[in-house]
Amino acid sequence: MKAEFTKQMRKALLELKEEILYTLAQESDEFRELIEDKDPKDLVDIATDDIDKRMLEILENQDIKRLNLIEAALSRIENERYGFCMKCSAKIPEDRLKAIPYATLCLPCKSKEERKNR
Repeated sequence: MKAEFTKQMRKALLELKEEILYTLAQESDEFRELIEDKDPKDLVDIATDDIDKRMLEILENQDIKRLNLIEAALSRIENERYGFCMKCSAKIPEDRLKAIPYATLCLPCKSKEERKNR
């Protein structure tokens, strides 16, 4: 993999990481506010708050998963394994990495995995 491309991807991964950490911090504040709000409410308000809490938890879990994938990608950059498929060791195309900088699989392996999981 070209050093310049890897440098660009490292920068993109660090920016994504920063964005996710910022989002998690904001969501945590919003989540805390929802929990701490103890005014008397009718059933509709309680149900709405419950849905809001669950949505924040789902979004937070997705962000944490992406954060872990980003950390793993940064580690692969350090170990000079970035851009190689974790299953078959083939090079992952640069266009795929530009779209998903933390991609771990080449397109054929990702397609196989998706078909298997259906």
